[in-house]
Amino acid sequence: MEEFCLIISGGELSGIPEELRRPACVIACDRGWQHAAALGIKPDLVVGDFDSSPLPDASVPVHKVPSRKDDTDTMLAARRALDMGFQSIVIGCAFGGRLDHTLANLQTAAFLAARGAGVRLLGKDTEAFAFTGRTRILPRKAGWSLSVFALSDTCEGVSIRGAKYECEKISLTNAFPLGVSNVWDGPAASITVEKGILLVLCSKLSEGEHI
Repeated sequence: MEEFCLIISGGELSGIPEELRRPACVIACDRGWQHAAALGIKPDLVVGDFDSSPLPDASVPVHKVPSRKDDTDTMLAARRALDMGFQSIVIGCAFGGRLDHTLANLQTAAFLAARGAGVRLLGKDTEAFAFTGRTRILPRKAGWSLSVFALSDTCEGVSIRGAKYECEKISLTNAFPLGVSNVWDGPAASITVEKGILLVLCSKLSEGEHI
């Protein structure tokens, strides 16, 4: 696995898989530092306006910004990760809580992907990937759905293999949910997008739910 930056956002507290607990850098966003503490992860930097949490202790470097700003706290961390040269970024605790914050994190993922980064977002019973101009191979997750959405206006050359519903070089738009509710049909699914920013969203199915 290439070196990556782990950003811990301020959504619902959720676990970080063991293989993602050894990043080159950890940036916590506002109350994300409290999530990091609960997960036993020490940030290298904490950024934010701290309007929803107290400042962390002095042992952690802090970049405090005014609350009146254009960037969300997670976007501040995303910009810092890009400035540090990271092209692989994981955003933990990215979902749950307020819907506007969840949508903001998805737009942050689009911002990162538009600048060449591969992005993985983690939440409770939800995992997502945002990317452009590449192929992602996703190992089968039994009991999970597999959906794809356009984060940009259009996505061209979208191909899905190894899933119940496959396609070759189709177009998706962000105004029609053609790619919702798919599922693995083999040990791994291969998802390609040639142009545009694609979101792959994996959700844990409820007990008894099938696709």
